[in-house]
Amino acid sequence: MRVLEQIFATGHSQTCHSPRTEGQPSISNMSAGPIVRHARREDVPAILELIRELADYEHELSSVEATEEKLLSTIAFAPSSSTATVPSAEETESTSSAKPARCLVLLSPSGTPAGIALYFYNYSTWRARPGIYLEDLYVKKSERKKGYGKRLLVELAKEVVAMDGGRLEWSVLKWNEPSIKFYESIGANMMSEWVGMRVDGEGLKKLAALLE
Repeated sequence: MRVLEQIFATGHSQTCHSPRTEGQPSISNMSAGPIVRHARREDVPAILELIRELADYEHELSSVEATEEKLLSTIAFAPSSSTATVPSAEETESTSSAKPARCLVLLSPSGTPAGIALYFYNYSTWRARPGIYLEDLYVKKSERKKGYGKRLLVELAKEVVAMDGGRLEWSVLKWNEPSIKFYESIGANMMSEWVGMRVDGEGLKKLAALLE
């Protein structure tokens, strides 16, 4: 995952808008403060926008394969009819191997999507307890330094505690020292004794066929 701080990184605008369900409050309505809730299907254009801006920040925009269609088929969404103003995983679609992820969306007081936290569930064998892996945390550049990144992390921590989970974890780029210092300040520990390993692309296909 790329969790971006400064922390809390950013997004550009798209003109694609999904129709609003009749009777559903418009996200353009003003609120007293930021709202965090689970993503709905109509949030997908904004989610993709933020994913692409994160990739651009990391000079990896050309590596983004995500599309609105792929996000729609792989994220467990809350119903469009939901009026929840606090995140509740129970109200979303069930997760599965084909749809493993959930996404928190933070709306600014003006109702604009200002940040996202894309995550999925993992498991600790030694603890025999579930946990959450935060794949991406991102806050728009114009909305940073307002505590939005911390708010998203707090909401995820609440979910882990509520499910009697063992841990919340994520990765951060080594050069992102401001983020590392921030994470340490809220109680995160750097797993310096671990090295991440990955097999993808052609390497994944070769490994799958290694014993054939």
